[in-house]
This record gives sequence, structure tokens and C-alpha cells, in this order.
Amino acid sequence: MKASLQRRLIGLDERLDELEVRLADGDTLGDLALYRKLSREHAELQPTVSLFREFRAVAAEQAACAAMLEDADLRDLAEQEMQLTAARLAELERALQRSLLPRDPDDERNLFFEIRAGTGGDESALFAGDLYRMYTRHAERMGWQVELLSHSDGEVGGFKEVIFRVIGAQAYARLKFESGTHRVQRVPATESQGRIHTSACTVAVLPEAEEGGEITLSPADLRIDTFRASGAGGQHINKTDSAVRVTHLPSGLVVECQDGRSQHKNKAQALSVLVARLRDRQRREAHDREAAARRTLVGSGDRSERIRTYNFPQGRLTDHRINLTLYKLDAILEGDLQELSDALASEHQADLLASLGDD
Repeated sequence: MKASLQRRLIGLDERLDELEVRLADGDTLGDLALYRKLSREHAELQPTVSLFREFRAVAAEQAACAAMLEDADLRDLAEQEMQLTAARLAELERALQRSLLPRDPDDERNLFFEIRAGTGGDESALFAGDLYRMYTRHAERMGWQVELLSHSDGEVGGFKEVIFRVIGAQAYARLKFESGTHRVQRVPATESQGRIHTSACTVAVLPEAEEGGEITLSPADLRIDTFRASGAGGQHINKTDSAVRVTHLPSGLVVECQDGRSQHKNKAQALSVLVARLRDRQRREAHDREAAARRTLVGSGDRSERIRTYNFPQGRLTDHRINLTLYKLDAILEGDLQELSDALASEHQADLLASLGDD
């Protein structure tokens, strides 16, 4: 184990001991807010420190086995134990490295999905509908709840744009890698010559901001318009001005919500989406200032920009970021994203481990 990693773990071990003393102190017990804060920190540290204490115990066992190598009668047994302890130490070190990876504070949050048709006209809108169905089916499999917030229908089906909310444990952690341009290759239903067309949609996954978080909306910065929600063909969904359009004047961002039953609900949802977009913009600008590459940056919808390709003739999905190809497109479009999500999360974790090793 690297000396820098060991020093960090020793510090965490000492901090856990300190927390246990403070949590048992009468003054701490009398301050509920402080007690909760220290309890949370204790709960976060305990798994890592437990691994480290086991690591030190196994290392001590290995040292004892090394000393036994001097005894000819015990050498064979000592060598066997040395092999076992060495394997266990390597396993524990990997676990310790994973436990020290920086946690994304947004992982436990709900999220907003925005899918927009890009190049490809009607076929792109149809593909946007396919993606919406894929994600909602996946949410069903995961036991998450989906709320449709706003949609603009395509001329022949699908969506020009659709915005929805996903509510559930670890929803953002599992779906945050979906942001980007998704490309589809298939023969459109309207293609009489049987030629394969390429179209694209952009997907944005935005974590829902906490109430009273770092983004504060000033009423002076907002223009709020109401209008009648309408469905395909111009038919009114209702006869009242329940749909809401919120314009953030400083940034020019516009959010519409029309699928709620009341103007009040649509306004609240539109403001939530707006805050999520502003927060995402803040984060991206900060990353740009730090010259950090944002792998999940949403593209313009051009065919040449893509994170993933869905090839229907070959039944193939390829994620270009991790060079993963799966020949199970039908299952994926039915919401079976588990293998893909696991691979993306593993690659992200490997990148974090590599950066940790460079420290």
C-alpha cells in the first residue's frame, strides 16, 4: 500500500476514535443538531475504517507467517498462509481504494430527463419516442416513478421534445451517464427504397436541486406566462390556461410544463426544471474554467456527435465512450439497461481510481 494512502487511512481511523468519544459526551448528546452531524460522519467513516483495521490485522498475520519461515518444520504451512494473506491484502486494498473514491452528492437525487429530436426530421422524433419508452420501461423495472412534465409531439409520432421526472433511490447515480447525443441507424417506415437512415436525438439528465439549495430565483428575473395545454392535432387537453411557460430573463432559458392537472403544479414543476438547468449550467461553466473535459456534455444533435449508436439492422448498440457493443438492442429498448449502466459506472469508477493513484 502506498504511504500516502496509508497516512490518509490512519487519519480516518483516528478521526473515528475521536467521533466515538464525542458521541458519548454529555454535551454532544444535549445538542441534537451536532449529534446528528457527528453521527452522519461516523456512519460514513465506519465502513472504510473497518476495512483498514482488517487490513492491518491481516498484514500483522502475514508478518507472523514471514517469521515462521525461519522454522523448517513450519515453512510449508507458513508459505501457504503467506499466499492466502497476500491475496486477502490485495483484495482489501482494492476495497479501500473504492471506499475512498469521491462521492457524487447528486447520486441520491431524483432527476429530470430532457429528450429532444435532432437531425433526421420525422425519424428523429420517432426515435425520441423510442428513447422515452426505453427510459420509462427501465424506470418500471427499477421501481422508480415517472412524471411526464411536458411534451411536443412529432408530426408522424414520437416527440420533438419531451421532459419528464424520475423519482427513486439511486436514480441519478444509475442514469447520469445517459446525457449526450444518441444516434440511430435504421430503415424508416416511410422509406420505400429500404435505405438505412441516420438520425439523432439529444438527451440531458439533470439532478433535481434541493429546495433552498445553491440556486435562488429572483421573481424579478422571471417572466411567467400561462396558456392552454394542447395535444396532437391542436385538440385542447383542457379548457383553462393551466400550462405554464417560465422564462429566466438573465439566461434566456425557457421551460414549459403542461401535463400537470393544475396551473400551480405546472408552475412548481417548471421552476424545478429551471433550477436544475441553471445548476447544471453552473457546474459545466465551473468545469470549463478548470479545463476539465465533461464526458457527458450534451451535443448539438448533429449526426457526427454521439455517445451511442443504436443500429437496428444489426440489432446492435454501441456506446462509443467505453467501446462497448451489445447485440441485444430489442431488450435494451424494452428497458433492460442494467448491463450498460453497470459498464458505464465501472468505467467511471476505474477513471476515479486511476486519478487517485496519481495523487
